[in-house]
Amino acid sequence: MMAHSAATLIIHPFHVITLRSMVQSIGRESKYYGPYDSIVTNYREEGILGFFAGLTPHLLGDIISLWLCNSLAYLINTYALDSGVSTMSEMKSYSQTVTGFFASMLTYPFVFVSNLMAVNNWGLAGGSPPYSPIYTSWIDCWYMLQKEGNMS
Repeated sequence: MMAHSAATLIIHPFHVITLRSMVQSIGRESKYYGPYDSIVTNYREEGILGFFAGLTPHLLGDIISLWLCNSLAYLINTYALDSGVSTMSEMKSYSQTVTGFFASMLTYPFVFVSNLMAVNNWGLAGGSPPYSPIYTSWIDCWYMLQKEGNMS
């Protein structure tokens, strides 16, 4: 879990830049011109914290998904699969895949909120009204989306 969280912390700034690069196409904007320029522009406009917009729901979703996936796979492998089956290792890998898919379905709202918060109110048309409301925090975003029935 610690290694997975550390990897998320390292990767998240690049994820933010990627999302913002994609969202700028909505308003046909050109705020980012390349990888280096993206980093400089982001730092100049928001500082170091701009690279970590939407990190909390991203980390929470990853941790919940990891725990859920591993717990379900353990339960299936321990109690549901018969150890006498000749293809036991194959069955265990299938159970890990199926539980991973199930866990990612359940934690998708965290990914969705994280992505929205990464581009929210950053000066791009796709992260501002009328395309997206302005959220004060990821919890505000979560509740508003949940209230509107837009969590999936």
